[in-house]
Amino acid sequence: MPHLPHLLNLLKLRNRWLIAAGLTAGAAVATVLVVASSNSDASTPRALTADEANRLAITRFRNYETGGRAVRITVPDTAGELTVTASVDFRGKRAYGVLHGAGRNSSSDGLIRWTLTQLSVVPMTDAPATAPAAPPTVGWTNRPLQASGSALDTALRIALGLGSDRPDNAQLLPQNGASHLGQETISGHQTDILNGPAARDRPDTKDTVRYWLGSDGTMYRVQAAVASEPQPVVINFDTQQYVAPK
Repeated sequence: MPHLPHLLNLLKLRNRWLIAAGLTAGAAVATVLVVASSNSDASTPRALTADEANRLAITRFRNYETGGRAVRITVPDTAGELTVTASVDFRGKRAYGVLHGAGRNSSSDGLIRWTLTQLSVVPMTDAPATAPAAPPTVGWTNRPLQASGSALDTALRIALGLGSDRPDNAQLLPQNGASHLGQETISGHQTDILNGPAARDRPDTKDTVRYWLGSDGTMYRVQAAVASEPQPVVINFDTQQYVAPK
């Protein structure tokens, strides 16, 4: 039987990766996740090398070290795609940007900011490509950030969870199903495509989060399955200049 410290480490790893995937422990029990196919150069999964496991273990810590990064979040929706162009503060767990929608979702256009508990928007009929550095002081409408049931809210929660104040345990990641899928060039950066690990007691959560990582562990893209949509949420990094959220 594994020693108690080992079991505790496994449990801690499980909880941290579920949070990074935008799930709460309670929601995970009733959620069925489906990973959509990717157009990337992904092949049959293979075991991680020691270097790949180390890069996956430090990738969220890399984001935390930088303080914050610029992102573009693409959210699938039957009424039309949503795109959030924003700056995410991984240490303060807050973000600010602009929301654009396609199709019927174009009525959602406007400025957006969020924390782990609250989502705020300023509706705009002609929203800019990027948010102004200084957010307006009036016009915000606030509501709680939903833990489940909304692809947008799940995507925003995932984005905040992609920074961690400490590395993960590289030795435990392969044991929990993390694997290598292939390689792809993202915005001029050669990346390895890695599947995140499963929860120890939920093998069906394996392959629900996919990472595109550089040779130093820098995160360039994340793809995450959400229960409410057949297509995954996609988060691309460094798509515009980072401006610290105010």
